Amino acid sequence: MPNGSTANPAPLGLSGFALTTLVLSSFNAGLLSGQGVPVVLGLAAFYGGLAQLVAGILEYFKGNTFGYVAFFTYGAFWEWFYLTVAFFPSSLPYVSIVLWAFGIFTFVMWIGTFRANTALFVVFLLLWITFFLLAAGATTAGGYVGILTALAAWYAAFAQVLAEMWGKPAGAFLGPPLVKPKK
Repeated sequence: MPNGSTANPAPLGLSGFALTTLVLSSFNAGLLSGQGVPVVLGLAAFYGGLAQLVAGILEYFKGNTFGYVAFFTYGAFWEWFYLTVAFFPSSLPYVSIVLWAFGIFTFVMWIGTFRANTALFVVFLLLWITFFLLAAGATTAGGYVGILTALAAWYAAFAQVLAEMWGKPAGAFLGPPLVKPKK
């Protein structure tokens, strides 16, 4: 990191999202016993939730509207998930409407990734599919696509960290945008 500059908050937000999504999706896919789901709550509150909220705020101060909106919204999603499961379990049968809404939000954000990079395009593509599958009740399929989403998010996070550590442009690891900005 050059002297006097600030750290890139995106890898923190992407990593918080990826780890929390991987653990919850492993339960949804049936790879882990459903009795262990409460292990996700701490992650949802602090790494998926708080860390993404912080990343979103830092993106705001860097002037990155997309990063701000994405990280703050998904951080708030994980805080909502934590509060709903921990304190309002009787509302769980009505969660699908929230998943539909987040699927729509994510689909719209995915369109924005067409001008970002290939890695973010893949993360948001897989994420809106995950939300819609879960909302439709296809929990196992949503879990497996969620695992792929988490792996794609980790790739996007680590590509940025490694690019900085090796003194390379992040775009070399993240892939080009699908739609080139007009000059």
